[in-house]
Amino acid sequence: MQEAVTDHSPGTEDPSAIGADIDGRDLRLDAYRGLALWFILIDHIPDNALGWLTLRNYGFSDTTEVFVFISGYTCMLAYGGELREWGWPTTITRALRRGLEIYAAFLLLLFAYFGLVWATGDSRALDATNTNLFFQDPGAAILHAMVLQYAPVNTDILPTFVLLHLSFPGVLWVMTRKPAIALTGSFLLYLMVQAFNWHLPAWPHGEMYFNPLAWQALFVFGAWYAQEGSDWLRNIVRSRTALWLAIPYLAFSLAVALSWQTKALEGWVPDALARLIYPIDKSHLAPLRLLHFLALAVLVVRLTPRHWSGFPKPLITAMIRCGENSLAVYCLSVLLSFTGSLILTRINPGFLMQATVSIAGIALMTAAATSLTLEAKLDRRGPPLF
Repeated sequence: MQEAVTDHSPGTEDPSAIGADIDGRDLRLDAYRGLALWFILIDHIPDNALGWLTLRNYGFSDTTEVFVFISGYTCMLAYGGELREWGWPTTITRALRRGLEIYAAFLLLLFAYFGLVWATGDSRALDATNTNLFFQDPGAAILHAMVLQYAPVNTDILPTFVLLHLSFPGVLWVMTRKPAIALTGSFLLYLMVQAFNWHLPAWPHGEMYFNPLAWQALFVFGAWYAQEGSDWLRNIVRSRTALWLAIPYLAFSLAVALSWQTKALEGWVPDALARLIYPIDKSHLAPLRLLHFLALAVLVVRLTPRHWSGFPKPLITAMIRCGENSLAVYCLSVLLSFTGSLILTRINPGFLMQATVSIAGIALMTAAATSLTLEAKLDRRGPPLF
């Protein structure tokens, strides 16, 4: 059973199609998450022309929304199933342990990141990665990282995931009793963030980039969808009305997003409309981003039925392997994207090198994920040796 968005599973399935499921688990979730990890690697390499293949340039939302929604969904499937089988003590213990595992991975990633930046000897990398604070005051930086108030560039989603996972037992308790109250309370908190700019502080100033008070809305919505909403929303999502509402909104979002990237379209958004829609804030999960994700989800659900096999099997397998080992693969992608940016800066920034670096990074992520899956298959618990 899938445990969480940042978990890996034994990988015993034969993914002949994205929707092939083992023990009731929908492999589309792992495939979407694996593809999102590839997109994240590409997007984290500055000035990468392959970024035009990802979601970021075609609308208000990007792969972050995909990750957080799937996290809530899979947490509900995993811990909800454990609750029925093992009860509250075991479920709470496993949920909290998973949050602590993400926390440990975050801290280990920081030390690897600091070491890699130091090894480059490039002072420009300090500001580009927000690691300058560590090299100026290592003690303070480590202490603030330990309380999730400091995170270098591209690691800042992990503190939010830590808080979301640690809070999940409370979400689960309400969700199993009054799902509507859980969803309503989450949405009200989201509205308070939008109205009053509620946030958690960061160090040395500002706020956590991925505000967990806002992003919890998508996380809880994913959990609610797994617990209660899939049957209730299935007919709505697949209705012609939902499709005809989603398509114009996606087209509008596409036009606005292209105006950010294309000079010829810079003046496309009238001033009155710009004042109405901006800022489309990622930190607080702006409503336009949330709506774009929901509209995109309507389209994706219709285009990829449960046993859809539109990609070649090796590609689907690679996506699933990365998706089921997403915590380790995400951490690796942070280091690979930094390394890739150095290669482009120091050797050749041309398109061919951009493509080579991106494809090589995806191949390394897939190889690492496959190794982790094979290791999980072969692992057997033995006697404690220490």
